[in-house]
Amino acid sequence: MAERQVLVYTFFNRLWHWSQVVSIFALLFTGAAIMGLHDLIPYGLAVTVHSLVAIVLLLLWAFATFWLFTTGAWKQFLPSQIGLLQVAKFYAWGVFHGETHPYRKILRRRHNPLQALAYLALKIMLFPAIWITGLMYLGFTFWEHLDPSGTAIWAVANLHILSAFAIASFVVAHVYLLTIGHGFRKHVQPMVTGFECIDLTPEQEAYLQEEEPGRLRERCK
Repeated sequence: MAERQVLVYTFFNRLWHWSQVVSIFALLFTGAAIMGLHDLIPYGLAVTVHSLVAIVLLLLWAFATFWLFTTGAWKQFLPSQIGLLQVAKFYAWGVFHGETHPYRKILRRRHNPLQALAYLALKIMLFPAIWITGLMYLGFTFWEHLDPSGTAIWAVANLHILSAFAIASFVVAHVYLLTIGHGFRKHVQPMVTGFECIDLTPEQEAYLQEEEPGRLRERCK
């Protein structure tokens, strides 16, 4: 196989990623203000910004979901048991002992097995939990007559906060993992330029050179 710089993150991939980054940080910041964890922004403004950003992000998620399924990109998030234990062992032990990452990116699978599993859990568990509870909380005036004791809204609010802390934990772990191995800049650069070093078979390299030459750059160093 030849390692080449290949355009693996389209403009939409990158736009979606960075829009999501900005939105999540804005939601965590305003959500913390609403909870009273800081007073860097007035409560009323925090509620307004939190609600507006959440609605925009929800629309982005809906569009991204449509894009994932119509383009077949959802297959990137299917976890595989092949190599899962090796990757998990690397992050738990090998990374602290100078071992080489056991996963080599290929054209059809840019995520290693552990990444795919984590992203899948995020997309089918945490994201639905945060937006379902958020919408229920936002629309409480429409169903508050069904909850005279306030138990339901208490449960909804706490599930929303729990989901938010889980997502915040994912963000911390994600940023931390970007600092190991080749370094933060090299990990982040592909999501800026779209190009990343991956292994290509001779057939894949020949196909891209013939049919999609704009997706190829020089060989990786």
